[in-house]
Amino acid sequence: MKFGSRGAIRGAVTTLAVCLIGAGWARGQEQKPQLAEDAFKNIQVLRGISVDQFLGTMGFFAASLSLNCTDCHTAESGGSWARYADDTALKNTARRMVVMVNAINKADFGGERKITCYTCHRGSQRPEVTPSLAEQYGTPPPEDPDRVEILNLNGANQPSAEQILDKYLQALGGAAQVAKLTSLVGKGTYTGFDTDFAKVPIDYYAKPGLRTTVVHTLAGDNTTVYDGQQAWVAAVDKPVPLMPLTGGDLEGARVDAGLAFPAQIKQEFKNWRSGFPAITVNDKPVQVIEGTTPGGSAIKLYFDKETGLLVRQVRYNNTIIGLTPSHVEYSDYRAVNGVKVPFHWTATWVDGQSTTDLSSVQANVPIDAARFTKPAPAVPKQTSASR
Repeated sequence: MKFGSRGAIRGAVTTLAVCLIGAGWARGQEQKPQLAEDAFKNIQVLRGISVDQFLGTMGFFAASLSLNCTDCHTAESGGSWARYADDTALKNTARRMVVMVNAINKADFGGERKITCYTCHRGSQRPEVTPSLAEQYGTPPPEDPDRVEILNLNGANQPSAEQILDKYLQALGGAAQVAKLTSLVGKGTYTGFDTDFAKVPIDYYAKPGLRTTVVHTLAGDNTTVYDGQQAWVAAVDKPVPLMPLTGGDLEGARVDAGLAFPAQIKQEFKNWRSGFPAITVNDKPVQVIEGTTPGGSAIKLYFDKETGLLVRQVRYNNTIIGLTPSHVEYSDYRAVNGVKVPFHWTATWVDGQSTTDLSSVQANVPIDAARFTKPAPAVPKQTSASR
């Protein structure tokens, strides 16, 4: 997968998160989960969904049209959350399109979501209406390896999912050694759209079923916590200072925590299957297996065919208007207490991308239980100009 100017445009949604429908932080009573219409102003169509699912929907719009926030909102919204509530021609068009797509799915597909924004737009603001002979007679693009349920073309010639997972545990240091991991504490650097690509410090804490990251941005700390059942993001660059994660976002937080301690990977995820077409990741052949999370969402894991190590995970978030993929790529494995741990990972989703590089990792060290509890709302740092 390539990340060029379009990826940067889509990624701008992370820091200017509320595309196409308008926002303005409402300081009313916090709900669990807080709904979009309670947190933002002027919500007319996308009502009844949680804040994180609303922001994920904005990412779906961005990926479908290759537009960023200020393309659809006013230029002034770039410096003011309240100005996202202003109406624009593109916002009103988007509202009509959502209603139209819902009506088509209801009338022609029995209410199943067969048509989405991406169906017609495919990364363009204006859908094409004239067939392209160059595309018709040219070389077709490769199948997207991240798609859900790619046809099983040559499964008879591939190892089973259980064999691939066994090879993975062996590559890490052996199942017995991996089972001895009780905690991981890491320090390093983080870059992403939310830091304007500047390298900033990150602290990483994990125990089986628990995970916390603290990114120390120049504007303040961005903290993500999964406590084994619930997850939150407390970030200074979000329109709400503390955002509970729900649905696919919550499942994703559980996946990240589970993959950090893969001794129970066969039990943590279900319905494993292999037999996917041969593909490469970063020019290296990989073996792909697909399973389901405890919540029933699809997850794909990609393993280096030679080393057996995990190089990518792909998961999906079922938003109100379409299915959005997220993937995490892993590399720079180093031995920590006899177990190989990735020191580098890049996370990519429809409205952002980030890269983490750990410089040190300690295993089996005590971690204060408070690290995995609900964080306090994020508070921006005071600058000399704001005092």
